[in-house]
Parts: sequence; structure tokens; C-alpha cells
Amino acid sequence: MTLSQQILWGSFYLGVCFLIEIMMLTWCVLFIRKLIDKWEDRSSILATAGPITVALLFIVLTHTVQVWIWAVVWVMGDVLPDWNSALYFSLVTFTTLGYGDIVLGEGLRIFGAFASVTGLLAFGLSTAFLVALMTRVFQEKFLT
Repeated sequence: MTLSQQILWGSFYLGVCFLIEIMMLTWCVLFIRKLIDKWEDRSSILATAGPITVALLFIVLTHTVQVWIWAVVWVMGDVLPDWNSALYFSLVTFTTLGYGDIVLGEGLRIFGAFASVTGLLAFGLSTAFLVALMTRVFQEKFLT
């Protein structure tokens, strides 16, 4: 893959992953809003822990989907030989752990770096979402 192709396709998959992240976090907010009234009538623990638990489940699901997207890219592009290697490499790269036991050839290094940038930005966005959610939940439950 040429440098411009790596940047183009890397940006494309990064964009797809961000759209998924934004849609899932938006869906999470809508889902929590539907449940919050039911939880407030039952107990303060459920009303406090419920939104945070749901948000964490959505975030884990969202990151899992993104890791699988990158694994599909590695397998369908004949970059890695099997699903086990592709999923492992995708997860290690997405989390920026980078063990280095599986490496890409020179023609895919920039493209592969987009998987780690996707993970960095996704974790940042998810963290910001959780902080905002927890701030709101705790303000409403304990500071009003």
C-alpha cells in the first residue's frame, strides 16, 4: 500500500469507528434516559449505579465492535493469516499495548498505526463520556 493509500484507508476506518462510537454513546444516553425514571422509584443505589453500569456496558461493547472492525480489515486484506492472530493484533494495537510479537510489513505500518490512534481517541472519548455522566449522576444524587 502506498503512503497516500495508507492514510486514506486508515482515515476511513478511523472515521467508521468514530461514527460507531458516537452512535453508541448517543444510544446509551437515550437508553439511560428511558430507564432512569424506573430506577429512581426503586432505590438510590440503583439510580446511581445503574446509569454508570449501563454506560460501561455500552463502552465495552463499542470498543469490542471497533476491535472486530480492525480484525476484519486484517483478515479480509490478507494481512494476517487467521482470526485469532487478527483479533489479537487488533486488540493489542487498539489498546496501544503493542507487544511486538506480530508486526506489519513496511507497506502497512502507517495504516496499522491508525488502529492505535483509533483506540487512543476512543478511550479518550469514552473516558470523557464517563466523567460527564458520573459528574451529572453524583451532582443530582448527592449535591442537590
